[in-house]
Formats: sequence, C-alpha cells, structure tokens
Amino acid sequence: MATSAPSPASTAPSAIVEHHHETSYVDWAAIIAGAIFATTLSFVLITFGAGLGLSLVSAEPGEGVSLFWATIAAGIWFIWVVITSYAAGGYLAGRLRRRIGDAVPDEVEARDGAHGLLVWALGAILATIMAIAGAGGILGPVASFTGSAAGSVAGSAAEMAGEELDYYASRMLRGEEGSVSPEVRSEVASVLGRSLTAGEISDEDRQYLAQITAAESGLSEEEARSRIDSVIADLEEAQEQAIELAEQARIAGVIGSFVMAATMLIAAAAAYFAAATGGSHRDQNIAFLQFGRRV
Repeated sequence: MATSAPSPASTAPSAIVEHHHETSYVDWAAIIAGAIFATTLSFVLITFGAGLGLSLVSAEPGEGVSLFWATIAAGIWFIWVVITSYAAGGYLAGRLRRRIGDAVPDEVEARDGAHGLLVWALGAILATIMAIAGAGGILGPVASFTGSAAGSVAGSAAEMAGEELDYYASRMLRGEEGSVSPEVRSEVASVLGRSLTAGEISDEDRQYLAQITAAESGLSEEEARSRIDSVIADLEEAQEQAIELAEQARIAGVIGSFVMAATMLIAAAAAYFAAATGGSHRDQNIAFLQFGRRV
C-alpha cells in the first residue's frame, strides 16, 4: 500500500501562520509593547543606578568615590542601560510580531529587524517626552550630561560671580565702624561688575573707588588703593575660576552629546539584531527557558 508524502504545510513550524488578509507588514501592537517595555526597563535600571551612585559618593571631603570616577561610572552605566533596554524591547517585539507567511527567511529577518528599529524610534520619543516631563527614562540623565548641562553650569558660574560682587564691595569698604551704606555698596558693586565685563578696570574707576573706600573706611588714599588692588586681584581670580568651570562644562557637554549620539546608534543596531533573534526564536518555538540553548 503506497503512502503519500506529507504535505509542506504539515511540516511547517506551528509558529508560522499565514496572514494573507493583512494589508501591512508592520505589527504596531508588538512595536508599542516593545517600546513600553524598553522605556520601563530603562527607568527601573536608571533609578537603581542613581540610588547606587548616591550610596558611593559623600559630601564629606575625602570620603566616598571621587566626582571624576563617579561621572565615569555613571556614563558607563547609562550606555549599558540604553543598549540593553532597547535590545530587550526589540527582542520582545520580534518575538510577538505576527509572522506573514509569504516571505523567504532573509525577508522575514529583515521585517523582524525593522520592528526592532521602530521600537528604538518609538522608545526614544517616549523617553524624550518623559524627560521633558521630568519623569526620567532613557534620555532623562542627558540633561545633566550634555549641552544643557554646560549651559546650566556656565550660568551657575556667572550667577556665582554676580552674587559675590556685593561681598567684594563690602570687603573693599569695610571700616572700623563696621557699617556700610547699601547705596554705596551697590554703586561699588556696579563699578566692579562693569570692570569685569570690560576685562579691566579703568584708571578713572580705580580713582573713584579709592575715593569712596577712603571716605567709607577711614583709610588713607594710599591704603585704600592697596586694598582695592588686593580685592580686585581676588575678584579676577574668582572670575577666572568661574570661566574655567564654564569651559569644562562646555567640553563635557560636547563629549556627552557625541557619546549620546553614538550610544543611540549602537542601541538601534542592538534593537534590530535582537528583534531578528526574537523572530528566529518565535519561528523555532524556542521557549524562554531554552534561551541561549541549541535545539
């Protein structure tokens, strides 16, 4: 009695299902699920990393990890979280994507990978929205690591120098009586501020400050000039330190921007290949318990 060979349909993996009625190869349900998973996973990991980082640093001088190494560790942790989160989201999307059965294996892999890229794109949009709303996410720490951080630190440095003008004015006018008129202190601070902006103090302003200092402090004009020179030297040193901090922040912002762009590109590739891997495991009916095993 002759036996007929089994039909191709009977030997096809059960995970491959024909969906000829589909009009689009994009499975948005799987993409949204992967993007939400990637964003949530990154939020959890970044929160954990923030807590771990706070436990390593200390406000006490000489205690805990230095700021330099803490920054390096935070950068490495951030890069790992971004790549891992998008890879996990891409794998989930590839695993959940409904297989359209009219494609060769290479085309199936490309479609799975494309879903991983869409997870990456949608996840980046969600993370940006969360970062703007102050809820964190994949892109949340970037505000303190990129150009915005440079502007923030530079602004803080300039603000610090402006607030200290009153202190230097009071120090210049300090006398035995110990009281300085607020109007006079404000005028001296204004002159010092204009001098810092111009880059030098003019002879006219120096003479004016010497007269006010001598009148308010009871010093001789020569002693007043000596005090003015000392105060101005300290003020210029403080300004140089503020400028140096702003420059360091600018450099850190530039480096952070490049690192962020490179990390996102690597994360896109990770999401693509993870989604393709997820699709392959889907078609081979590989359970999660068998992940990493050959079947």
